[in-house]
Amino acid sequence: MTMTTTRHPARHPARNTVVLSLGRITLAALLAAAGAAHAQSTPAPDAAREALKARDGDVSQASLLKETLSQAEKQYSLLKTGKLSLNYDLGYAYVGTETLNVKFTDSTLTLFNIQNTRSHTLTNTISADYGLRDNLTVTGSLPLISRYSQSDTFGGLSHGLGDLAVGARYQPFELSRDGAAITTTATLRLPTGRSPFNTIASQNLATGSGFTSLTLGLNASKVLDPVALFGSVNTTLALPAKHLSQERDGVTLSEVRPGPSIGFGLGFAYALSYSVSTTISLQETISSRTTLRFKDGTSSRTATQTSASLNMGLGVRVSPKTTVNLTAGLGLTSDSPDFTLSMNMPLAF
Repeated sequence: MTMTTTRHPARHPARNTVVLSLGRITLAALLAAAGAAHAQSTPAPDAAREALKARDGDVSQASLLKETLSQAEKQYSLLKTGKLSLNYDLGYAYVGTETLNVKFTDSTLTLFNIQNTRSHTLTNTISADYGLRDNLTVTGSLPLISRYSQSDTFGGLSHGLGDLAVGARYQPFELSRDGAAITTTATLRLPTGRSPFNTIASQNLATGSGFTSLTLGLNASKVLDPVALFGSVNTTLALPAKHLSQERDGVTLSEVRPGPSIGFGLGFAYALSYSVSTTISLQETISSRTTLRFKDGTSSRTATQTSASLNMGLGVRVSPKTTVNLTAGLGLTSDSPDFTLSMNMPLAF
């Protein structure tokens, strides 16, 4: 009896310990399995919140929107006094046209053909902005253009400088907390590129406009975190291109007088997170008739042209000092490029 009584207390604790130990393992396994199942059933919201929340060194969404406007839409921003900003822009544009050539001689059709032309243009632009005062920024840009042009009778590649542009952005009114930021702009474009009036007309190998122009604009923007609204209007006046000698359809072109143009744009930027923003904008320009004068004393006028495009952009903050902006544009009228693609990034030293 004594041996039996002595063994039972020794065995029961051992059994109890084994049972408790097994119970803990089972409970832990069940909790782990339940947690894994819950994580698999609802990963998206947690992952999205984790990706979108602020990190150390991140700027506010309002600051990101201002940076997006200052790089992708420069006309809406200014630099502080003494600050220098360098930017690099890479742009691509595709234009495809179909031209119907018809000619009558003494009421008889003597010429009828359809000509397809296509051009692919790659533009590399270095631009510099400098803050003369807190409300006055001077600008300059110089593009390098490569263009491949192809038609039914010609195919060729050209490289060269584009038109040099210099200008200024000015803020006439002090920025108020509840008001919009207003800036005025003036840009003088000089014909440093290869003029379309000094090349073979049908080959489309020009890298510049061929005349001097001045563009005046008024811009407004307002940041309503996490959205920034912006809009602009502008007008362009151009000097005539004279002393030309270009053969066009059997006559010699001697002078080109571009008509004035007006344009407007509007859009918004939206901060998707502390590092990513998106922009959508609409741009339209209406150019009045251009007068062409020939050496034989005759003249002709082109039709009014309307160019419009819908642009969609994405800004990604890749470092504390660098935000890369990508923009794709779709032409909405026959006078617009069919498709454009551009990338903008600051050059920091």
